[in-house]
Amino acid sequence: MDEIVAEFIRRTILKIPVAEIGKILRIWNFLSESQLKTINLQQCKENVSQDVVELCKKKRASMKEAAILDIIYHQTCQIKKIWIVYKMTKAPGEEVDLSDMEEFKASFKKVLQRALKNVHISFRDSEDDAVWIRIAWGTPYMKPNQYKTTYVVYHSQTPFVFISHCQIKKYIPELWQALMTAGNYHKIRQMELRSLYLDSLKAIVFKQYNQDFQTYYLTPLEEENSEAEIVDPRIIHENMKEKERIQRVTRETFGDYVQPRIEFAQYKLETKFKTDCKNGILAEREEPFRCLVKFSSPHLLEALKSLAPAGIADAPLSPLLTCIPHKAMNYFTIREK
Repeated sequence: MDEIVAEFIRRTILKIPVAEIGKILRIWNFLSESQLKTINLQQCKENVSQDVVELCKKKRASMKEAAILDIIYHQTCQIKKIWIVYKMTKAPGEEVDLSDMEEFKASFKKVLQRALKNVHISFRDSEDDAVWIRIAWGTPYMKPNQYKTTYVVYHSQTPFVFISHCQIKKYIPELWQALMTAGNYHKIRQMELRSLYLDSLKAIVFKQYNQDFQTYYLTPLEEENSEAEIVDPRIIHENMKEKERIQRVTRETFGDYVQPRIEFAQYKLETKFKTDCKNGILAEREEPFRCLVKFSSPHLLEALKSLAPAGIADAPLSPLLTCIPHKAMNYFTIREK
């Protein structure tokens, strides 16, 4: 086995959380069950990685197998990358294409390899009928750098593509061209929607809000305080009608389901100075005033949902805050009409 492959496998194992190593190695299915039983997962991670490398050397693992291990790691630990949503569109009058995923993979690989001399492409299907694409970029004079990769997640028969940050921006046009050609689309554009949580992004663009999502779990102290607030008989609600109105409005706005997980929402405001007075420093200013407001939370939509019931904000909240899942955006630019 090539030493470059051995080192890559070692580093990949070191990235995996200790509790997930056994699970990921079994999903990988490159090493046999009898080989896996020889690995002592209770020892330090460095020793575990060395044991895995030695077993891989015996089976002469290649970069092809190593790349699949890396994909499985990112499928299992998805919050290691920021995911950006892109939407592709057909040409006017063009019908939806029903080509299968294998045709998509073959076409994608052919187009990208034709455009770039040194590029390493790996595919792995996921359980939700999506394909994960791992791309390691090289240069005309250097082999692909396996530590500078781009991940693409594409669902067949949908126009949406989820892409992790492209490490080499100059290759973005080639990546877009490969996606559009393989999917028989005419254009691709970046949506103003991104997050660490891929499943939540999928739920937003596919309008699947009523599913279970990975949420921010309360600490034991927060749970205790929350339960106390609900059951404490000493608490008297002086205005039950107002409380019921807030609960109704909150339910109508957010629903009863757990919200998709977004960590932030960013708003850029551009406004011009207006006055009837023609004199003054700002009267002739043509450049608009700009400011940036960013809301952040481990689980922003759930935090917004709790504001009115907690008495922190009036109900209903501003549509600029509640429209995030419906508009599939968490980056906004607000300009005067």
